Amino acid sequence: MTLDELEAAIKAWLSQGATDIFLSEDQRTRVRINGEVVPVADSTMSRQDLSHLWKACEIDPASTNEIDSRYQMKDGGYIRANLYRAMGNLSAAIRPIKAIIPPLDSLGLPTDLIRHWIHRRSGLILVTGTTGSGKSTTLASALQELNESRQNHIITLEDPIEYLFQNKKSFFSQREINSDTAKFSTALRASLRQNPDVIMIGEIRDEETAQLALRASETGHLVMSTLHSSGVVESIERLGNLFPENHGATSRMLLSRQLVGVINQNLLPGTDGSLKLVSEYLQNEGAVRGWIRDGRYHDIIDHLQRPQDAQTRNMLTSIVEIYHQGLISEDIARDAAPNPGDFDRQIRGIS
Repeated sequence: MTLDELEAAIKAWLSQGATDIFLSEDQRTRVRINGEVVPVADSTMSRQDLSHLWKACEIDPASTNEIDSRYQMKDGGYIRANLYRAMGNLSAAIRPIKAIIPPLDSLGLPTDLIRHWIHRRSGLILVTGTTGSGKSTTLASALQELNESRQNHIITLEDPIEYLFQNKKSFFSQREINSDTAKFSTALRASLRQNPDVIMIGEIRDEETAQLALRASETGHLVMSTLHSSGVVESIERLGNLFPENHGATSRMLLSRQLVGVINQNLLPGTDGSLKLVSEYLQNEGAVRGWIRDGRYHDIIDHLQRPQDAQTRNMLTSIVEIYHQGLISEDIARDAAPNPGDFDRQIRGIS
């Protein structure tokens, strides 16, 4: 197989809905479609086949290092190729770098609320969830909304870059960790000297990045980021727990002032074979600010369980809604519910 033939195969798999492609010499290719890893017929790769990709990425096939490479194919499209060895065999995990960004109102999220948040001039917006829950797509769609409506300088700090933005009304500086800068905190500190209006941080992973993100939002920047967590309240608590105990009160005070809102989301297998988005969200206003400041997370949990409004929704409500629409099965819905017993009571009309 030549490099051109390998590129054609990669393009074909991506066009069939693959979000990830897994190559390993003398093994059948596997692709991830709708969250499931499935084998591809007649797709076994030889060492020679895979060595073309290594060389195209300017990597010696004899290297034993793990390499993350951004590669431009001949049609102009980009892929992210993580090149590595498995039991001595050349292997690769490939993901597209997308140029087409879905519109914000196509995601199944509270569009009006998110628009209200992102048109703030400062503050911190968190999009949270587990791995593969669509957080990066939500952030990309929100940034594209700004790109089409505001004249801003938008800096993105990503690991890795997953979407490519074309400047419209806004001007983008897309920076990749390990390629353009050493780490999130270093890049975030530098970005404050680059006159941004909006800063997108791929993920808040440590105290230094969390502190800098809050300080950036405090000094007149809109900051958006992701956090790995399974719920809105866990997200707020987890961010607060990144700070040392002796700085807890000060950090919670700053968070209570600067947090705009939190979205937590997940993707569930649908009855039609595609993935369906469920979400919970909370706008930081009124009594919520005081609860965050005082670390009264149980009060936020209670607040989320009350009748919902345009600024608040819990995950169970979202799951029950799409279950009643026939979009997910009862088993999937029950497994995804924070408390399966609560799900059973809701669908049977028991309060």
